[in-house]
Amino acid sequence: MEMEDYHAQLYIWENSREKERRRLLVEEAEDKQRDGVWIDEKRGFLEKLVTRRRRGSIEPGVGKWVSYLNREKKIDKLVGQRPVAPVAPKGLYLYGNVGSGKTMLMDMFYGATEGVIKHRRRFHFHEAMLEIHDHMHDVWKRRDDDKSVQSSAFSWISSLPFDAKIKEWLIGQADKTGASILCFDEIQTIDVFAVVALSGILSRLLSTGTVLVATSNKAPEDLNQDGMQRDIFLELLSKLDENCNKILVGTEKDYRRLIPTEGSTQVHYFWPVTSDTYSMYEAMWHDITNQIGGDIISVTIPVMFGRSIEIPQSCNGVARFDFEYLCGRPVGAADYIAIARNYHTIFISEIPAMSMKIRDKARRFITLIDELYNHHCRLVCLAASSIDDLFQGTEEGPLFDLESFQFETEAEGTKLRRDVLAEGNVGLRPSTSGLVAILSGQEEMFAFRRAISRLIEMQTPLYLERVRHAHPSFQLLGPAVASNNRTCVSQCAPSV
Repeated sequence: MEMEDYHAQLYIWENSREKERRRLLVEEAEDKQRDGVWIDEKRGFLEKLVTRRRRGSIEPGVGKWVSYLNREKKIDKLVGQRPVAPVAPKGLYLYGNVGSGKTMLMDMFYGATEGVIKHRRRFHFHEAMLEIHDHMHDVWKRRDDDKSVQSSAFSWISSLPFDAKIKEWLIGQADKTGASILCFDEIQTIDVFAVVALSGILSRLLSTGTVLVATSNKAPEDLNQDGMQRDIFLELLSKLDENCNKILVGTEKDYRRLIPTEGSTQVHYFWPVTSDTYSMYEAMWHDITNQIGGDIISVTIPVMFGRSIEIPQSCNGVARFDFEYLCGRPVGAADYIAIARNYHTIFISEIPAMSMKIRDKARRFITLIDELYNHHCRLVCLAASSIDDLFQGTEEGPLFDLESFQFETEAEGTKLRRDVLAEGNVGLRPSTSGLVAILSGQEEMFAFRRAISRLIEMQTPLYLERVRHAHPSFQLLGPAVASNNRTCVSQCAPSV
């Protein structure tokens, strides 16, 4: 209750600040208008001309920045100090191997807080980063502020739009009273944006008493082995150490492989591609779409950043694609998230065994599997090999082979990554853990193992039952269609 009261007071305080800010902005605009040459008759022309020249000599952006600081000082005096957050309990940072149960533990905790903690949010980290990027894209498009503010890659962290708009999005509550618990699944810092955004978000929220529960495959200190924005990252580590207990979920066992499958007569992963498996795959498609009802049509759905993607075959929450359409074109996580949100059942045919020759497609396929799994979608596949052999490579060579691992741009030609790094005076010393991680392919090997583990779980009755209750598309359909969909998810499958 103490934390809930704090967030209620914080909401009132922030609302008051926003009202005063708008009032002061209106006053400033009126003052500028009165200061115009064609309106102000009280001052001489020469005086106004000198004033204008002085303003013109100020570096672009500086004047607005000074006005902003002065405005904030006035607001501080009018509204008073920010409410002091009560001492929050420490959060949790769970890290460990694929299938060790990190996400399950976090979900159990999140489920136990339902009805107890009013303001709580759960995000998959990768999707959250895309959402933030998309949200900031919209904010920047609407802003009329100085363009120089937008030119900096990091200035938005401390700027007002990030502080207010992104926190509002993270909270996700109609009354905007704050998130007492924030759950982040699979934290990873794969690029500069992730490092900066994660640091900005957590520093802001943890300082207001929000409790963080997070999962990752890496310990916090190993998140940024490439050394991106090191100073910002060190501040993040300090915040995590102060606010979270780090727990290693220490097991090499993949528990997804141990999920019971007894009593299951359903097959959703057909392999290899033969006339028989193709017939079974087609039969499942027709059975599901016939039971759901409705026409099979081509539709276009919105994607983040103002884009859209066409769905070639769509029928009341069920969609069908081939591998090349989803993974052989320049599409990515934002497209896969849009598909996963709109369709509870996805059919994908012509999935090949992955090799170096189609490495980019393999990466996209892994991202696709991650998003379908995170959104509790049912996946029906027609593939060239079994799940365990899908990422083992082909006669063309293994999927990850250091000796043939090349940069994928023309700039480096046919040089190995280690050769390019050596030319850039990057040594192969044992202490350079970031380089070791790149050369050993740890990130990609982990992604391969995770994809296999998730594909295995997505065939189990326990997972398929969860699709019926967890996927959001069932909430958007009418009762009759939703009932048909739920029944179909449970029953529409060929027997084995």
